[in-house]
Amino acid sequence: MNTSTRLHQERLERARAELLQRIAQERGGRVSRVDMAAEHDVRDFENRAQAISERDDEFAMNEHETAELGALDAALERLAADLYGTCKDCGVHIPEARLAAYPAALRCIDCQTTSEAPVGSNRSR
Repeated sequence: MNTSTRLHQERLERARAELLQRIAQERGGRVSRVDMAAEHDVRDFENRAQAISERDDEFAMNEHETAELGALDAALERLAADLYGTCKDCGVHIPEARLAAYPAALRCIDCQTTSEAPVGSNRSR
C-alpha cells in the first residue's frame, strides 16, 4: 500500500469512526433513531404536533446518517479495488482538494455539478 492510499484509508476510517461516534452521542448511546422516534407519544393531542415533528426529525437524521455511512463504506471498497479517486461518470482523477474536503466523493466537480442540475435543465456541457 503506497503512502497516498494509506493516507486516504486513514482519512476515510477516521471520518467513519467520527460519524459512528456522533451517531452514538446523538442517540444517547446505542438506542436507534427508530427507537428514539417511537418514544415520541403522538396520542397526547396538546403535544401531538411537536411529537410528530420530533419523530420526523429523528427519521430524517437517521436517513442522512445511514447514507453518509454507506458512502464512506463504498469509498473504502473503491479504495480496496484501486478505484478510489476516479470519477464514476467521466473517469478523470478527482483532485486531491476535493477528496480532502469530501473523502467519499464519487465524482469530479464538473460531473457532480451536472448530476445535481435540476431535471429538465441543460445537463450536457
